[in-house]
Amino acid sequence: MIHILVQVLYGTGFTFLMTSLGASLVFFFRGTIGEKLNRAFLGFASGVMIAASVWSLLIPSMEQSSELGMPAWLPPAAGFALGGCFLYLVDKTLPWFHGDCRECSPFFSRDCRAACCLAEERGSEETRKKKDGTKLLVLAVTMHNIPEGMAVGLAFVLAGQHPQDPVYLASAMGLAMGIGIQNFPEGAAISLPVRQAGAGTMKAFLTGCLSGLVEPLAGILVFLTAAAVVPLMPWLLAFAAGAMIYVVADEMIPQAQPDESSNVGTIGVMTGFLIMMVLDVALG
Repeated sequence: MIHILVQVLYGTGFTFLMTSLGASLVFFFRGTIGEKLNRAFLGFASGVMIAASVWSLLIPSMEQSSELGMPAWLPPAAGFALGGCFLYLVDKTLPWFHGDCRECSPFFSRDCRAACCLAEERGSEETRKKKDGTKLLVLAVTMHNIPEGMAVGLAFVLAGQHPQDPVYLASAMGLAMGIGIQNFPEGAAISLPVRQAGAGTMKAFLTGCLSGLVEPLAGILVFLTAAAVVPLMPWLLAFAAGAMIYVVADEMIPQAQPDESSNVGTIGVMTGFLIMMVLDVALG
């Protein structure tokens, strides 16, 4: 059993490393990112997330639903709706969520009079919305990484249970490679908007890394509870897709294309979608 756990950690560790490498792109941008470049990054991240939602989450959810004997549309549709509703509720709590406050409760602190909360209260509405949108982005991508980590973990568990058949190991390695390459632009899609929202470079990098850390943790969870996790995978994949699409539609695309003066955000969406689609199909 130990060698199976080691394989799971190798596979999910690689995907985490690729997320971290993508997040490290933030070190190449000193100072404040220009408005036009920021719109392009937000658009690119939106395109990446839309494509990942379709090819990495919804289509596998449909396929796994059929394999488990369920209607191919039911878990994807229900999970997608639940993911969107969950992010809607989170979005409604964010105006009272002060994650950076050191003097008050880290959760609901609407009545806090600490200096940091007072300063945020005096801040512009645009700044607050940008920070809230960034928090939603981080949450959505992190949620998206959980079922991906579970999928990689499950593939290596199956490979360890069938050591006589090299096809299982090759399939697990291919899945880890594909998801790892996809995670590179996702890491950048986290760290760059976090940096633009006002966080320091190191904090933005670590935030991108932490969004990918859930993959090894999810892989370990699958190793411990493989039999129980399999029936839930279609629902989890679709749930993550719904959460990501909510963030893209509600926060990211409006910020990437706030007016008709420039189409750089739209070009970013098209580019991100195209790159992620090619990676998903070519490496899937």
